[in-house]
Amino acid sequence: MTLVSRPIYRVVYLVVAYDITDDKRRNRIAKVLEDYGDRVQYSVFECNIARKHFLRLRDRLEKIMNPDEDSIIFYHLCRSCEIEIERMGVEKGRLSEEDYIV
Repeated sequence: MTLVSRPIYRVVYLVVAYDITDDKRRNRIAKVLEDYGDRVQYSVFECNIARKHFLRLRDRLEKIMNPDEDSIIFYHLCRSCEIEIERMGVEKGRLSEEDYIV
């Protein structure tokens, strides 16, 4: 019997917050983030994605932003931190266990 190893994709949970000064760039940043996660606040997205997709996301955003004017912050959260998230009020776009992008 031959065992076939399957690639293991390390899934990362992250929160992405941004402050983009230009409307056109801000809209482009939001469009890219919509491909990878869910908007939970006006300038905040939650993403459950494979590490390789995170690297692609970061590269795409870096090409759009102006580092002299804009700011994008990636908060990487561990699994135990993720389950400790507290929310108040209306939940917008919360990711479930089934929403992982691999």
